[in-house]
Amino acid sequence: MKFGDFFATSSLLKRDSSQFDRGDVSFIIVAGAMVSFMIPGLAFLYSGLSRRKSALSLIWAVSASNAVCIFQWYLWGYSLAFSPTASNGFIGNLANFGLLNVLGDPSPGSPLIPDLLYSFYQMEFACVTVGILVGGIAERGRVLPAMIFTFLWMTLVYCPLACWAWNVNGWGFKWGVLDYAGGGPVEIGSGVAGLAYAWVLGRRQEKELLNFRPHNVAMVNLGTFILWFGWLGFNGGSAFGANLRAVMAIWNSMLAPAFGGIVWCLLDYRLERKYSMVGFCSGSIAGLVAATPASGYIHPWASVIMGIVTGAVCNYATKVKFLVGIDDALDLFAEHAVGGIIGLLFNGFFASHSIIALDGVNVNVNGGWVDHNWKQLYIQFAYVCATCGYTFVATAIIAKAIDMIPGLHLKTTPEGESAGLDEVEIGEFANDYIEVRRHFTDWSAFGDRMVDSVASEMGGLPDLKKDGHRLQLEDPTLEIIQEKDSEIVEEPQPTPEER
Repeated sequence: MKFGDFFATSSLLKRDSSQFDRGDVSFIIVAGAMVSFMIPGLAFLYSGLSRRKSALSLIWAVSASNAVCIFQWYLWGYSLAFSPTASNGFIGNLANFGLLNVLGDPSPGSPLIPDLLYSFYQMEFACVTVGILVGGIAERGRVLPAMIFTFLWMTLVYCPLACWAWNVNGWGFKWGVLDYAGGGPVEIGSGVAGLAYAWVLGRRQEKELLNFRPHNVAMVNLGTFILWFGWLGFNGGSAFGANLRAVMAIWNSMLAPAFGGIVWCLLDYRLERKYSMVGFCSGSIAGLVAATPASGYIHPWASVIMGIVTGAVCNYATKVKFLVGIDDALDLFAEHAVGGIIGLLFNGFFASHSIIALDGVNVNVNGGWVDHNWKQLYIQFAYVCATCGYTFVATAIIAKAIDMIPGLHLKTTPEGESAGLDEVEIGEFANDYIEVRRHFTDWSAFGDRMVDSVASEMGGLPDLKKDGHRLQLEDPTLEIIQEKDSEIVEEPQPTPEER
């Protein structure tokens, strides 16, 4: 180390220890790590919700989009979203290109943490956003064009949205928009963009839409609760310090999803007379989405109301895709866009100055109707309209432009769709095994008596046919069930005497 570097480092350490509370810094580091853990949560959730033949492709897409986003954020994403020297109100400039001059000064988002930490924390928000968005490719979208789309979408859509709401010179920030942790950039951005991408991508084949069910509900539940855990860092950390506002945001991030999950599950029960696990997870995520823009602004009692309203409205919003004819396979619009809109509008009604001031920094910010600030509701509504409109149009243009480039068409072939994206795009499988109908699970490996009983019920065992590397189980009364297997291993059959 050079002599000058030693003094520079000593000066920086001294400035850190005197200017920033180490508890606040440590809290945001941990919160950022928790938000990063939401990436595998999204991957597991999407994988469980899809058919088995495309389960791994969604895990790959979420994982790869995370890497693309990190590169974009380091290159110019952070600068385009948060550079304080840009004054146009729409998007930042390249003053912080490649994290230039991003180090130990107070961050543009809060004086409680340094700029370098703030850039890391906001990067994780961006990674989660594109992770949600790539769910739009479910079961028919090619992954390479999706990654190119991710880079361009981050630059042309997410960075402007983040600038509007959180940059000190953004038009939304100056106008007084209340968006705590990303109802606009994260939730509306991902939900509306997912709908636009699915629109350009086109519908799946009709035969693929029949009897579409999640292939692994246990993975859906696992992904949901990993997301819930990470969301506590997402919303709690958006207070940018270890303070009471962070605790309040965490409390609201427990109440809203709890009530949202219960309401969604009960609404599904009225139809099927079953307590759906997928329904409970969907309602919980909808509640977390609504808590994103609102958890640092409203009282806990308002979060209970918000959770109930969100669970009901988002449940019915899943029908919108049928009305508009867009194959939003994973309900990105109903969950994220609608949930984000509800949270933003609730700020217009229930945001409270007493909650906002708990961080000790935002002590002069007015709330909503509960503080007699009547104009806040139309500010929130106008912000919702602007983010929805810009996101849909810009996303559709970017997606269509990529789709028109030779070799970068967004959608796989009909044959690839039938075979599954795992086989045609990834070449690996989330669960590579042979699956048979439940009727055959009674077969026993210890003898043939159970097999014989099953055979007698069926009027004889079905034929087993070998076709290359595939095993087919055929019966006139059953559909053909075929799954990829590496080899067919023949076992010696016992003689009648050995039986």
